[in-house]
Amino acid sequence: MFPAEFINEMRDSLGPERAERVLSALAGEPAVSVRVNPRKLTLVALRAHFGTLAGDVVPWASDEAFYLNDRPSFTLDPLFHAGAYYVQEASSMYVGQLFERAKATLGKEALRVLDLCAAPGGKTTQLLSHLDDASLLVANEVVPSRATILAENVARWGCSNVAVTSSDPAAFASFRGFFDIAVVDAPCSGEGMFRKDERAVAEWSPDTVRLCAARQRRILADSWPALAPGGFLIYSTCTFNRAEDEDNVEWISHELGAECLDMRHFYPGEDRGEGFFAALLRKPGPGPWPQNGCEDTQRHSMVGKQRFSAQMKPQNGYKIVEAHSVAMLKQLTAPLAAALPQLEKPLRVIASGTAVATRKGRDLVPEADYALAVERMPVEGLSYETVEISREEALRFLSREPLVLPDAPRGYLLLTYQGLGLGFVKNLGNRTNSLLPSSRRIKMKA
Repeated sequence: MFPAEFINEMRDSLGPERAERVLSALAGEPAVSVRVNPRKLTLVALRAHFGTLAGDVVPWASDEAFYLNDRPSFTLDPLFHAGAYYVQEASSMYVGQLFERAKATLGKEALRVLDLCAAPGGKTTQLLSHLDDASLLVANEVVPSRATILAENVARWGCSNVAVTSSDPAAFASFRGFFDIAVVDAPCSGEGMFRKDERAVAEWSPDTVRLCAARQRRILADSWPALAPGGFLIYSTCTFNRAEDEDNVEWISHELGAECLDMRHFYPGEDRGEGFFAALLRKPGPGPWPQNGCEDTQRHSMVGKQRFSAQMKPQNGYKIVEAHSVAMLKQLTAPLAAALPQLEKPLRVIASGTAVATRKGRDLVPEADYALAVERMPVEGLSYETVEISREEALRFLSREPLVLPDAPRGYLLLTYQGLGLGFVKNLGNRTNSLLPSSRRIKMKA
């Protein structure tokens, strides 16, 4: 049962008839939808993978997502672990449409994008699908435990142009005019998720709504300087009430001077998805946007050499660098490599680019994230063979169960499933040592 004050609020804002339709839908079963990773799989191939489970396309994300007619076990699908797709709530995918509109208006090839409240990573991975390697994405989550989940989902997506940070939004104020587009999916009262989150129902109250609205304004005000003049803000919540939605958009317009270009509510019972609100706003000013960040990146890059050293010349827009403090080699796109020293000064960067290998004595041991990368640049001293495995073998690997590959070469092996990288093992002939992190081990049995 929903709180009486919430029901009354819905009736006041939507009218009795419409409110009853939405409230009835909130008591039903949520839809299930998946979004393809276009750099690893085609939408057609993903539909074929799900077979009869594949349903209608998500109307506002028709080129990348569709509904499922039933919920399968994603845990037991190796393609999920290989980053071929993301299980994302359909309404929230509307952010992708607003993002494309902002991109088209800016007309820039290389963008700097901030996803400020990014965990668990649905919108982050969608943004990565809409960006190429000439662009840079910073995905931030202030709660450390949620930031770890975000980093794992980003690694699974396989892109090397993203830095995952765990900092308070106020830390971004020093990046004046750095970002072309900022996405703020603000922490909210969660009314739109009531049918998926019983805790949200239990914790809801008018006071909670007021506290959330005030916190959202603080987050927006703290991070507003980081957005370039003429840049775009995509503001979203998964709630219905006016205080957190329309009133906050009005506050952004009046207090921060933004122009609201679009806003939309999604309601269960009217849209096939959860409750969601999104608005597209533009910061006043025509630009121009700095090409190399808000400060002298050459100067900051010299500081960065204290921690990083190039291991090889850039290839295809990528650089391999070594973090001396942890003896780890990373694969970074050129824009991320240039910006990283600047990002690390005020921000807590917990992951950047793609971890390639760790030095252990004279040897290089491949990292799990390198297996998941869309592009794997060759590194001197790191050698491995590629072995395609079956679904049964893939599930054994993902469970960290003993895997024997007697016909495979000895040494490090990149295991692939349906052509996609899944992880590394070291083949000793009569057994293999798994390089899959224990934290990624699945416990469900097929």
